[in-house]
Amino acid sequence: MELSLLQLIWFILIIVLWIGYVTLEGFGFGAGMLLKVLPKNDKERRLLLNTIGPHWDGNEVFLLTAGGATFAAFPEWYATMFSGMYTALVAVLLMLIVRICALEWRGKINSDKWRNTWDCLHTGVAWVAAILWGVAFANLVQGTRIEVGHYINGEFVAVPVEAVETALTEGAKHYLTGGFFSLLTPFTILGGLVVASLFLNHGALWLALKTSGDFSKRALQLATKTALVSTALTAVWAIWGQLQFAVSPLSWIPLLLAALLLIAALFLTFIGKEKPAFFVHFAALAVAVVFIFSTFGANALKSIIHPAYNLTLVQASATAPTHTVMLIAAVIFVPIVLSYTFWSYWVFSKRISVDNIPDENVGLHPTEIRSFEKVG
Repeated sequence: MELSLLQLIWFILIIVLWIGYVTLEGFGFGAGMLLKVLPKNDKERRLLLNTIGPHWDGNEVFLLTAGGATFAAFPEWYATMFSGMYTALVAVLLMLIVRICALEWRGKINSDKWRNTWDCLHTGVAWVAAILWGVAFANLVQGTRIEVGHYINGEFVAVPVEAVETALTEGAKHYLTGGFFSLLTPFTILGGLVVASLFLNHGALWLALKTSGDFSKRALQLATKTALVSTALTAVWAIWGQLQFAVSPLSWIPLLLAALLLIAALFLTFIGKEKPAFFVHFAALAVAVVFIFSTFGANALKSIIHPAYNLTLVQASATAPTHTVMLIAAVIFVPIVLSYTFWSYWVFSKRISVDNIPDENVGLHPTEIRSFEKVG
């Protein structure tokens, strides 16, 4: 069966939501990865955090909406992926929770030890989460150990390849049977490093764009180094993925476009044009997401065991009435979310410097944690 128009629309909308998350939260992760590297003192660390403070929670909306849209529009895709990648996804969720705590709780207590603890956690989880996202995206490109069958007395029994179509009509389901460690291969591990390096470069460019003075110059200098590494790693991974795992030659189009944009961003970074460099890199990440989703064509999840076990978008899809109702809601609310996002970035569009950061740290004195009384 071929994709219907509504199924295609929802597949495209899910890609758009992932573009929003990767491009916007990418610099947030990248800034977090640099929190214990780039700033020289606590005041500069507060400056760095202030560049992402107004935006990180709004950026997370794209992740929540992408997950919700997948659940409603393609429930079988959601169920197979989330159950099979449960350990990895819980790990990502824990990383995001710790990151939120680090952002929100850092300034609650006026203690160097307290702030340093949360800063170290923030940096660590930003790195780990970025790598895990890269591994997840690389598994979509490579494919996973998807099989069709039943669980009988707790044991999985796969359906023979030649009987898959009949078995699916009789209640068989797609399952990711490989477990957590089957998700870790040389290709997916390299994918994790690629996303981490791209986020790191994205964050460095963001900090160069959003700050002024010496801090901005140091961020731009760091971006010139990270850009070389990220561009080289991305080139190796993308060509590997296209040649070995892509199901259609059409995915060459976003691959080549992303390559041109990354090279342009690299050039702009080297000549010190941080603003155009950031936005070109932003576009490169957007096209890279399109490349990832284009490599598996009309499949929601590819099987590395046999193509007959592939979970197609048609098989994973909800009903047409469901898609119609969702589309009506999307037409109303997606423009509102996008308008709010653009507005928030416009309001906080000016550069900031260490001169805008107060000398005194805020937060409760450590001796007041229990007593809630002022000292002295």
